[in-house]
Parts: sequence; C-alpha cells; structure tokens
Amino acid sequence: MGIEDSVLSFIASDTMRNLIWAVILACATAVASKVVKRALHALLDHPENPLPASSLIINIGRGVVWVIGGSIILQSCFGINPNALVTALGVGGVALSLGLQDTLSNLIGGIQMTLMGVVRPGDNIEIGSETGVVTDVGLRHTTIITKLGDKKVTSSVSLPMLVSAMRPGDKAELTVIRDKKEIVVPVTIGTNSGDAAASDGAAANAGAHQLGVQIRPLTDDESRSADTTGLLVMKSSGLAAKSGIRTGDIIVSANGKLVKSVEDLRAQCTKDQVLLLVQRDGGRIFVPIRFKDEAKK
Repeated sequence: MGIEDSVLSFIASDTMRNLIWAVILACATAVASKVVKRALHALLDHPENPLPASSLIINIGRGVVWVIGGSIILQSCFGINPNALVTALGVGGVALSLGLQDTLSNLIGGIQMTLMGVVRPGDNIEIGSETGVVTDVGLRHTTIITKLGDKKVTSSVSLPMLVSAMRPGDKAELTVIRDKKEIVVPVTIGTNSGDAAASDGAAANAGAHQLGVQIRPLTDDESRSADTTGLLVMKSSGLAAKSGIRTGDIIVSANGKLVKSVEDLRAQCTKDQVLLLVQRDGGRIFVPIRFKDEAKK
C-alpha cells in the first residue's frame, strides 16, 4: 500500500501536472512549427515574393517558434525565467559561441546572402571547373547539383530536361556539392502530379492542333534564372519539330500574347497559324507554325 500511495501522490502532485502541461505545450509548439513551415513555403513560393525560397528562412522561422514555445514552457510549467536563464548562461554562451565560430559565421553569411539575394535556389553557378544549379541555401551550407548520372547540369532548365528524359522508376546518381564536399546521392525517378497534369493538358492541345509538344509552366526559380515567364518544351515532335521548336525551348508568347499556362497557348491556337516567340540559349526568335487543313477540323 505504501508504494501505491506514493504513486498516487506523485500523480496528484504539482510536478506531475506541470510535466503533463509541458508535454501538451511541446506538442502545441510542434504543431505551430509545422504551420509556420507551410505558411513560409507558401509565402516564399509566391511569384511576387522578393526573397529566395531557401530552407534558411524556413528554419529561422521554425527556430523562433521553438524559442517562444520553450520560453513559455520554462516560465509557466517550471517557474524558470528565460531572461534570468540567459543571463546565468552568459559566460557559458561566450565559450559556446567560440566553439561554434565556424557554424555561426556560416549562418550569418547565409542570412546575408539570402536577404541580399546574392545566391538564390535555381541560380546557375560555377565553382572552378564545375558548373551546377543551386538547389538550397541552408543554415550551414549551400547545396549545388552538378550532375545527374554522367550528364552535367548546366542550368536550372537543363535539370528538369534531364529528368524528363528518364522514366519513373529509373535509378540514377545525383552529384551534389555540399559543405565544400562532392557527394553522390542515389535517387529514384518519381512522378510529379503537377507536371503530369501540365503534360496532359499539353497533349490535349497537341492532339487538337497537331503541334506535337509536351510543355509545362516554368517554376518560379526557372523564371528567375531565365529572366522570363512562359512554357518549357519538354518534348518536341511532329509539326512543332518540323517548324523548328526544340526540346528545352521556352515559349514566351503566342500571337503577341504572353503564355503562362497550357490554356493560354491553346487559346491562341484556334486559327490557321500561330506565331510563337521562343527563348533559346538566352536569345529570342519567332517561329511561325501553320496548321494543316485536317488539323483545323
């Protein structure tokens, strides 16, 4: 009975209640962190957002949430004043900062590059003899993709083109530079529902007018890298190929109208011909396409 009384007394004690509240608040903080992460993803992916969509900003936001949540837990559940705790750990904080000097310098440098827009995900970059595409700016390092298999990644447009040439389920090796080291990461090619939907729309457009192109809208990073908006040609065949449209081209406009979706292009392909403005290798050319009589029926 003595042990049972001790257990019941502990369960009914303030300490147990504080522990339970601490767990509840920790769970609430975790949920809030995920909400902030999703909100920041949506904000950074917005076309009018001036900041790069890097994980650095997202991790800082999540860190702020956890600092606030931890402070609330310490104050309300354990009666510890966070300000007094920081003051008490002041000397230890100086020693810790000296030990983490490299990490802190990388963090500060990453924040500066992110806020100033020096390096953004999707930027083409050259390091010595290596070229690649920046995929992320993190807390400690920047991640750069240089190769997919044995093929070099030279721009943010070339990477999706290399991936599109492979089939879902194919295995490949991705060469990445991270923290000044070259890393080979095995990957399996999957499917992207958004790209699939765009390709389906493009296929329907091609079926109506025998264009013979598979297209999708440029991502925000690709638009910034190419300094344009438009539709990326994933595959060119049939009438489009005969007219000079190549895989990797960016269709900027049709009949003088900017095209940002498959529907925009389809709306301009209702007459005998369409005049496409195509961006290729940094330059722009006009490509007229005349539909066959049977394609207009």
